[in-house]
Amino acid sequence: MASVFIPALMRKLTGGRDRVTATGRTVGQIIDNLESQFPGIRAQLIDGGDLKASLAVSINGEMATGGLLEPVDETSDIYLVPALSGGL
Repeated sequence: MASVFIPALMRKLTGGRDRVTATGRTVGQIIDNLESQFPGIRAQLIDGGDLKASLAVSINGEMATGGLLEPVDETSDIYLVPALSGGL
């Protein structure tokens, strides 16, 4: 199973867990599996059939550019990264 690292602002959806496991061969399938485990999490990650613009995904230390179709290995480390905004 892939390890999915949950950002602090979304941990209320996972019962406070910062890391969970999920199955799937793409980012989209991983999110679908997360939704089956933690109802409501999909709405925080998906907008209009694609990843929310305010979210980036890193797989094994590399930023994913394939959106929901990005391939995932069974042993991948997946980080859900909220986009940073603001500044001086």
